[in-house]
Amino acid sequence: MSQLKTISLSHLDNVPSSPGKFKSDKPLTYIHRLRFHSSVSKLTLWLALFLALLVFFFFLSPPSPSPPPRRSLGSWGGSRWEKRIRTSARVRSRSSSTVLVTGAAGFVGTHVSLALKRRGDGVIGLDNFNEYYDTKLKRARQEMLDQAGVFVVEGDINDRELLNKLFDVVPFTHVMHLAAQAGVRYAMQNPASYVHSNIAGFVNLLEVCKSANPQPAIVWASSSSVYGLNSKVPFSEKDRTDQPASLYAASKKAGEEIAHTYNHIYGLSITGLRFFTVYGPWGRPDMAYFFFTEDILKGKEITIYEGSDHISVARDFTYIDDIVKGCVSALDSAKKSTGSGGKKKGSAQFRIFNLGNTSPVPVTKLVNILEKLLKVKAKKKFLPLPRNGDVKFTHANISLAQRDLGYKPTTDLETGLKKFVKWYIRYYKGSKRSSW
Repeated sequence: MSQLKTISLSHLDNVPSSPGKFKSDKPLTYIHRLRFHSSVSKLTLWLALFLALLVFFFFLSPPSPSPPPRRSLGSWGGSRWEKRIRTSARVRSRSSSTVLVTGAAGFVGTHVSLALKRRGDGVIGLDNFNEYYDTKLKRARQEMLDQAGVFVVEGDINDRELLNKLFDVVPFTHVMHLAAQAGVRYAMQNPASYVHSNIAGFVNLLEVCKSANPQPAIVWASSSSVYGLNSKVPFSEKDRTDQPASLYAASKKAGEEIAHTYNHIYGLSITGLRFFTVYGPWGRPDMAYFFFTEDILKGKEITIYEGSDHISVARDFTYIDDIVKGCVSALDSAKKSTGSGGKKKGSAQFRIFNLGNTSPVPVTKLVNILEKLLKVKAKKKFLPLPRNGDVKFTHANISLAQRDLGYKPTTDLETGLKKFVKWYIRYYKGSKRSSW
């Protein structure tokens, strides 16, 4: 067999595309093989360049906001873990309730959990300890709850397996659902976190509750933010809530509609509570009264927002103890769910209440009170209210809560702030300044 001559790629480029017009003195299979290897080489080169560009732009581009990672939280399960659950859920008498409190290491969650435990209810807490604000404060609350005999499970309300396990270990009579992604302005930075917690997490919890046997009665935290751009004051539960001014408000409004759906289809007894600007000891650092106190003590300038008429924004500030009384009363007056194992057996109770103080106070007055209590003059800067989800005022009509829950707030702003400032100085400044 004669030795084949080397065929250059330039030679191959001259091969006509029309068959039958060119007679090569070389075998066609060899030519096709060379064409194939040439194409593969080019494809490999371009693919490598494309992948290199992808990697380059991936590391070059800034990370986009994303929902909190569904990380593996505190370990759970096992006989010792179940024993802690049962011990924490132990009731003082047969008439006591067994309550799962979500968001138990949060501001309202901590106070409600303590109130329920002190009166003899069995209480299990659940919290994911996210980093929206200082986790050291949340851990300090957890330690306080632990000392009171309340076990806080570290976990996420989106974890179906964990929720099912909790309901397997304890037949909860009630769920106090206070876990949520809070904050109006933060929604502009991380919108997905509000869908993750306030909508997906709520649905996941309702799914577990509807399938439980027996089904628990549910009390959950909505928000005064649902009133949005409503200009009619004071805000009543019958007023329109279809004009949210923030994603946070929209997520809470969506929660109310979702709650109604599960009540209607599955017979879950559900009570929604629209909180109005809760404040007090162990509060949230992202709230104005809290960071105003910090900045005033540090000599930093504080920003006070005004409406277009140069009038300070006003809030219906509600002291934490009054809110807790409303939460406990809502739980005590909640009727039993009517479903079982996901099947409705009759119509169930569905309620929504405003929990406020009925006395809106301008933020300028709030600052004046803080100046008096801290004995420090604030450095103030006045700016127009930005379009970041905040509204100019809130004002609660609480007549329905008064009638059905016996709700009656008793703490005025100055009295409540005095208690907050005393706690703040003790917690952050040490016992040497506890006389403030």
